[in-house]
Amino acid sequence: MSERTVDLHDLTERVRLFGELDRNLSAIEETLAVSVQTDGDDLILSGETDHTVERAAQVIRRLRDAAVDGAHITPEDVTFAVTDTENNALPGTLLRTMRGREVRPRSNGQRAFVQSIDENVLTIGIGPAGTGKTYLAIVKAVQALRNRNVERVILSRPAVEAGEKLGFLPGDLREKTDPYMRPLFDALNDLIHAQMIERQITRGTLEVAPLAYMRGRTLSDAFIILDEAQNATSDQIKMFLTRLGSGSKMVVTGDVTQIDLPSGDRSGLRDAANRLNKLEGIGIVELDERDVVRHPLVSAIIRAYANDGKAR
Repeated sequence: MSERTVDLHDLTERVRLFGELDRNLSAIEETLAVSVQTDGDDLILSGETDHTVERAAQVIRRLRDAAVDGAHITPEDVTFAVTDTENNALPGTLLRTMRGREVRPRSNGQRAFVQSIDENVLTIGIGPAGTGKTYLAIVKAVQALRNRNVERVILSRPAVEAGEKLGFLPGDLREKTDPYMRPLFDALNDLIHAQMIERQITRGTLEVAPLAYMRGRTLSDAFIILDEAQNATSDQIKMFLTRLGSGSKMVVTGDVTQIDLPSGDRSGLRDAANRLNKLEGIGIVELDERDVVRHPLVSAIIRAYANDGKAR
């Protein structure tokens, strides 16, 4: 047996690291095949080999340092710390939800996606459901607005089922488009009080509109998101990208395995990524089932469908 000690004397709130009912310690034991015991200001790690125990010690030091900085560690953070071997620290907290939950990247792909948004004017994120593309993009938009890096946030989606022609639906524009924009509002409601969302929409600080309503505009000093971009044609994506004005940042997200365009129409998302991937100021980030942060079954479902597609 091998043994290592990790010093916790700088961590006054041990629950930040241990988790409720020590669930993070249990996740460490299960994931890294070590035994973890507390002894005053120390964690005592023991395992079968020096390599196993030293790796566990490195992971716990990363988690400890994040907890000392104020993070509340989760079992998902434990998993990320184990799989992310290229970085010395966990990603910092981007925002807190209305319920106080910390929002930060929880996979290598999500880290790369957020970093691309920070470093580029345009980021295209492509990946399956559950990888956090839309949510993280909206988090970064809200963060930019709060930091006064932009004057407004513009969220858009193709209204595919209505053929981008919403006039025949009852109600005003908000009522016509609400079914298509609902996932965006779900993310916003997790971050901003509902009354504040309504006030910002009234002031023009926040706009949620179908892709068709972007034509002919120049969007300056804004954080602009096009979600579900796999349901836009090449011409529509070109139209959207060329709306970019000075002082703005743009994020385009989509899942090329879930295209709902009418038969005969081709998605423009992959085409845009291929055309733009070598241009300065543009980042292309590919996410996969390893970046899924929903229920663990979602990753298995994505793999099952991917394997079925290959078999065919």
